[in-house]
Amino acid sequence: MLLSVKKIINAPGEGQDFRFELDLSDVEFGGLYPIDRPVVVTGGVRNIAGMLLLRFEASTVLSLICDRCMKPFSREKTVRCEYMLSEDAEDQENDDIVIIENDAVDVGDLARTAFILGMDTKNLCREDCRGLCPRCGADLNQGSCGCQTRDVDPRLAVLAKLLEEE
Repeated sequence: MLLSVKKIINAPGEGQDFRFELDLSDVEFGGLYPIDRPVVVTGGVRNIAGMLLLRFEASTVLSLICDRCMKPFSREKTVRCEYMLSEDAEDQENDDIVIIENDAVDVGDLARTAFILGMDTKNLCREDCRGLCPRCGADLNQGSCGCQTRDVDPRLAVLAKLLEEE
């Protein structure tokens, strides 16, 4: 979504609000497509003492699968961003400065990039999820699995022998 800033670029104290939806259902994360609902982007551009400040928030509800117990769950996801807008390309190294081209800025592209980069690398249905038993596959959140003998990690086998000797 291109946002024209022509009206406020030379008008200190002025602002312009916006709201739109992004479709990110085609974005894959680890073999899944968790963004199955529209991402709602709301924000505004303000001219503060001749400097343009862009702020927005992108939010949706994600459909995820827990990385530990493999159960599906939903979670709200919100990403907040703030950028300075500039007509000059003086400091292209600074990622917080966005160049205005033809009196407009592509807020849709900024929101898409920010939301994708803000995705979590690990998704848990809850902080204390115990996951699945590595031996029988039972859901440990439901209770103990009943596996009597636990395999000893081969790297720790020497330590297990020391304990047996005592």
